[in-house]
Amino acid sequence: MRLSLVRALLISVGLGLATTTLLEAQTAQDPELLEWTVPWDRTRPRDPYVAPDGMVWFVGQAGHYAAFLDRDTGEFTRFDLVDRTGPHNLVVAADGIVWYTGNASKHIGRLDPETGEIQQYPMPTEASRDPHTLVLTDEGDLWFTVQGGNSIGKFWTATGEMRLVEAPEPPSTGRGRGSRPYGIALDSHQAPWIALFGTNLIARVDPETFELTTFPLPDERSRPRRLVIDSNDIIWYVDYTLGRLGRLDPETGDVTEWDNPGGEQSRPYGVAIDSDDRVWFVETGPDPNTFVGFDTHVEDFISVVPIESGGGAVRHMYYEEASNSIWFGTDTGTIGRAKLPPPRRRSVSEPEFR
Repeated sequence: MRLSLVRALLISVGLGLATTTLLEAQTAQDPELLEWTVPWDRTRPRDPYVAPDGMVWFVGQAGHYAAFLDRDTGEFTRFDLVDRTGPHNLVVAADGIVWYTGNASKHIGRLDPETGEIQQYPMPTEASRDPHTLVLTDEGDLWFTVQGGNSIGKFWTATGEMRLVEAPEPPSTGRGRGSRPYGIALDSHQAPWIALFGTNLIARVDPETFELTTFPLPDERSRPRRLVIDSNDIIWYVDYTLGRLGRLDPETGDVTEWDNPGGEQSRPYGVAIDSDDRVWFVETGPDPNTFVGFDTHVEDFISVVPIESGGGAVRHMYYEEASNSIWFGTDTGTIGRAKLPPPRRRSVSEPEFR
C-alpha cells in the first residue's frame, strides 16, 4: 500500500513508502500537523484510536470498513465490514480486539484483527437504531451513546449484555425528537458524561445505579456536541451552535464559557485534552478547518493552526500520551497527527511511538 502526497507546499518528509507534509509550527505553543492521505477515496475516515501496538485504527464511515495506519511505513491495512454497516466510531481493547458501532445497521461489532472474524451484537430495542460513540472503561467494557435512539448504553464485552438508559425528551427544538446523546467521556470514577446535542444539557450516568442526572448550560441556544474531562474531573465541552468552549464544574454546576477565535460560526466539533489539561479542538466552520489550543490553567487560547488538507470536518479526536500527540480524521480523506508542544507542568516520558 502507498501513502499519498498530502501537499507539496511546505516541508517534505520521507517516510519510506511515501512522502507527507509537515506543517511548521508558527509559535512555541503551536502543534506540528502531519497528515496521511487515506487510499480509499470519499470514505470519510474518522475517529482514530491508537492500539496497544501503536497502530492507528479508524473507521471509514462511508466505506464500511475498519482500518489501521502504520505510522512508521505509511501503510494502510483495511478490514471490510458487513455491507451498509456505516461504522461511526471504534476503540481498541488491551487484547487488541477492535470494537465499533454499526451506526447504520443497529449493532455493536467485534473485529479480531488476527483472524478477521467479525461478531455483531444487535441493539436491544428497535428504537436504539443508531449506536454512535464508544468509550472503553478500565475494566474493558463499553459505554456508548445512541443519538437518534435517545439513549446511553453500557455493553459488557465478556457476555454481550447491554443495558440502556433513556435520555430526556426535551421540548421541540426544531432538530427532531430527543436530546440526541452524542459525545461521551469517562471521569475518574468511571462515570460517563454525555453531551446532549439536541439540548443545552450535559448528562451524567451513575455507573452503579444507572441514574441519569442533567446539568443545564446557561444559554438555551447552546448545543454541546463533544466533551472531555480534565485531571480534576472538570467537564470541558464545545458548543457547536454558538461557537464557544465551555467549562462545567460538576460539584457546583457553575458554567464558564469563552467565545472561540473563529467566532459564533466556528462550529467546534472534535475535541481532546492532553496530559497538561490543555484542551484542543477543531473549528469546522472555517475553510480550512483550524486546530485550536486552550490552556485551562491560564484560561486563554494559545494556538490557532490551519489544517493543511482543509479538513472539511474533524469529528472526533484521540490523545496519545506516549507521543504527546492528538490523532484525527478528516472529511477531506486524511488521517492526521498533531504533535503537541511539551507540557509545562508535568513531564511526558520518552515516547514509545514517534
